[in-house]
Amino acid sequence: MKIYFCGSIRGGRQLASTYEKLIVMLSGYGNVLTEHLGSDEIIENKDRILTDKEIHDRDMQWVRESDVVVADVTVPSLGVGYEIGRAIEMGKPLLCLFNSSSDYTLSAMIAGSEEVVNHTYENLEELGVVLDQFFTEHAPGRTS
Repeated sequence: MKIYFCGSIRGGRQLASTYEKLIVMLSGYGNVLTEHLGSDEIIENKDRILTDKEIHDRDMQWVRESDVVVADVTVPSLGVGYEIGRAIEMGKPLLCLFNSSSDYTLSAMIAGSEEVVNHTYENLEELGVVLDQFFTEHAPGRTS
């Protein structure tokens, strides 16, 4: 099982520690292609040396290779929105997570999309059940 996880990078890194914990949780379901999103150090040392085109092409290849896409959409990000749109075009099962304690409001384009499974959460502990349900429904042949 290949999982593409996306969350804000240039839009704001205030949830980096949340991403790190989500990536650990997702790793129980398969190979997280974007595990670097949980580490500011890796992003600073590796992604910052890549050109914008190299990042785009690498990430789009990972989306194509993925079996499912999981996005934390709490922090608004043009890149995450783009990745979600492309994943929808590719027919990927898609789970979007939004922290209800955020000062932001979830985009109507995400909340209103029938191609997206949306879940609002208050804390990461409650996401275990959500992830189990998503992976059972959208990736039943997975191997942990």
